[in-house]
Amino acid sequence: MKTHIPCLTSLAVAVAAALGSQPAAAEQTMNYSEPDLLGRVLPSVVAITSTISGSGQDGTGAATGFHTDRGSGFVIDPSGLIATNNHVIAGAYQLQVTFSDGQTVPAKLVATSPVIDIAVIKVDTQHALVPVRWGDSTKLQIGDPVIAIGNALGLGVAASAGIVSALDKNIQDSPYDDYIQTDASINHGNSGGPLLNTAGEVIGMDTALISPTTGSVGVGFAQPAANVKFVTGRLIRDGWVRPGWAGGTVQNVTPDIASALGMPSPQGLIITSLTNGGPAATAGLQVGDVVLRFGDRTPEDSRQLKRFIAETTVGQTVPVAVLHDGKERIVPVTIQVWPATAAEIKADSTMAAAPKFTIPADLGLSLSAITPEVRAKYGLDVAQAGVVINGIAAGTEASTRGLSAGDVILRMQDGEQVQTPEQVRAAIDAARAQHRSYVAALVLKKALDSPTPVWIGLRVSQP
Repeated sequence: MKTHIPCLTSLAVAVAAALGSQPAAAEQTMNYSEPDLLGRVLPSVVAITSTISGSGQDGTGAATGFHTDRGSGFVIDPSGLIATNNHVIAGAYQLQVTFSDGQTVPAKLVATSPVIDIAVIKVDTQHALVPVRWGDSTKLQIGDPVIAIGNALGLGVAASAGIVSALDKNIQDSPYDDYIQTDASINHGNSGGPLLNTAGEVIGMDTALISPTTGSVGVGFAQPAANVKFVTGRLIRDGWVRPGWAGGTVQNVTPDIASALGMPSPQGLIITSLTNGGPAATAGLQVGDVVLRFGDRTPEDSRQLKRFIAETTVGQTVPVAVLHDGKERIVPVTIQVWPATAAEIKADSTMAAAPKFTIPADLGLSLSAITPEVRAKYGLDVAQAGVVINGIAAGTEASTRGLSAGDVILRMQDGEQVQTPEQVRAAIDAARAQHRSYVAALVLKKALDSPTPVWIGLRVSQP
């Protein structure tokens, strides 16, 4: 079985591969033993925790009203801008970023495009951050050594080494794939982290894994840095990628098609459809024309042509060389902006709404002292002390914390062991009086096989 992590979909992935100009790459004279290579880069690499509404489990294994996902990212601007994959932050209503020194700070979404699977988030650390250095991914060659850094499996930021196994890979997630394949270890949690050359420059963003299992078997994929830099730049500048659009689809010219058209050998891309009123149709291109060149560039395949169009400045007129009825002609095509709706653009750059939970005075907890009847009902040990939870009101914040009927509250923070519901409620009232957001309760979970109690934070006031 082939597993894609993640699965990219939708037409606009074309813009993910749009290539921007890059500075010349530094010569790769360093090696993995260079003492400060990772030391320089690690402060720019972060672990990202996304909190998402829906079913999940807390640390005790009990159900909650949310779940968390973990990924990686890297600083691209001293102001606190961080690049990551969209699938790392998709559906999140809360984001937290942890730096290599252990500092954890909240983050907010700047802009994202789910179909491109690249996002920009921002943190405020009250001091300038160290951005990564971009490398030139267009000069990569198969066999070049690389280093993948990220929060693999949620265990913290770590590095692994490998080589570039292949370039311009199509993993069939879309017609526009342009991936770097590497045997550097990429696991769940690495997504959004940087792929480095041996000069410590970012030449890719770790994004996907193809595996017969959910673990790494050495077939990892990264989006080229040229694409990531282009897309993040557009997201920051415009709030969305704002790709160029020509209004047509093409396919590669196969030997059979070339023979049918009387071509001596396969070349170019044959137009399969045109959008009425679109730039290509308006310019006079026709279905069946074979695109040979786009400006001064010769696309190698349909994916590359779509990337050329996506990166073109909106309003620019590009001379397109086509083969029409066996003769080459030049057709000027004025590129327009991708016709996305305002609603689609806004949805792409809006974080999910935080779930709405009520916080009643008693937190929605139905409590009782441990009586012989209660002890029998929940099968409590004869020596068990504390206050029993009989139930939790639906729609309350406490209902998301994994508590259930039969759990026993042993003590509240700043207090002795509790024996009555009144003692629990007094601790809740005291936390509010002290303007705290949470009160902590030591709870013995009925559902756990282990008799070890756990501390659980219960929100007592609206955020």
